[in-house]
Amino acid sequence: MVAVNMGTLYYVLDHVYGALLHRSKITPPFFSRGWGGSKLELLERMIKQLFPEVDGRRNWPPTLLQPTWKTVWESKSAWLREGVFRTPCDERLVIALPPESRIARVAFLSPKYIRPQEMACVVHLAGTGDHSFERRLRLGGPLLKENIATMVLESPFYGRRRPLLQKGAKLLCVSDLLLLGRATIDEARCLLHWLDSEVGFGKMGVCGLSMGGVHAAMVGSLHPTAIATLPFLSPHSAVVAFCEGVLKHATAWEALREDDKGKSSSLEDVMERMRNVLSLTDLTRFPVPKNPDAVILVSATDDGYIPKHSVLELQKAWPGSEVRWVSGGHVSSFLLHGNEFRRAIVDGIDRLEWKQ
Repeated sequence: MVAVNMGTLYYVLDHVYGALLHRSKITPPFFSRGWGGSKLELLERMIKQLFPEVDGRRNWPPTLLQPTWKTVWESKSAWLREGVFRTPCDERLVIALPPESRIARVAFLSPKYIRPQEMACVVHLAGTGDHSFERRLRLGGPLLKENIATMVLESPFYGRRRPLLQKGAKLLCVSDLLLLGRATIDEARCLLHWLDSEVGFGKMGVCGLSMGGVHAAMVGSLHPTAIATLPFLSPHSAVVAFCEGVLKHATAWEALREDDKGKSSSLEDVMERMRNVLSLTDLTRFPVPKNPDAVILVSATDDGYIPKHSVLELQKAWPGSEVRWVSGGHVSSFLLHGNEFRRAIVDGIDRLEWKQ
């Protein structure tokens, strides 16, 4: 009885948090400027090209980056550097990105005096509303003693890459969500390629919370070599987040209906179009990663944002993957279960072979 009551409390907490954050009118809702017009059409075409059955591009080679680095601090055993590089996306995507989003930023926390071949590095991707490096550096920091370095990517539309007209994390158009995702995938894959070919890490992985977990799963699916893939508190598709979960109440449905130019006559029509557009993010359509044993999903038992069935759909689509459940909701698990996320990172890395 106590467990049931606590589960209900966690679930209610997610909805109370969502009501305060998303229905309070303090910030505009998601997609207040509509679908995105021709940008959305471009992105729909380009995202379909991610799938191998279209043109065999599953293992298309990432671009080799040349980041510019500066040291933020260093101690006797570790150092933190920050780097910048021009996004390696297709030029059509670069043009579609806001000017503020075209230069990528990363933080790189690594041990000193250990050969990269004897270390691992995990790229941490941003969840919704994560505009800084700090949260993910706190998650990865304790892993230094496990000889696991942390690389944190600042997403387009977030942090210093946020467009001037955008308030907080509330993207202006639906096309921005797809553009953020596609650019993040390309940048993360190129960072992993840099860590492999230029630095020489012996093992690598990618992780993320919530939206970052979806992007991490996509990167793990599409990357040409075996890496640990670690989605935390994330659904199998953005459809779940925006059409079923709490974020449904943070979406400007009326603005989307008005922008549909007569194609949609009702809220139900608009939501159906949203489901069709966001079906491009359905991870069950993506290839199984090269090492599914190193796929560990950490999910919450009473998540108001991400229902259990969504997590289990991805596990079913990727045989060999593991789901670990933590007690709590989306918000409480994000705050309280850092150790479980770190344990999943260590275990996922341990399931990889060292690079020869």
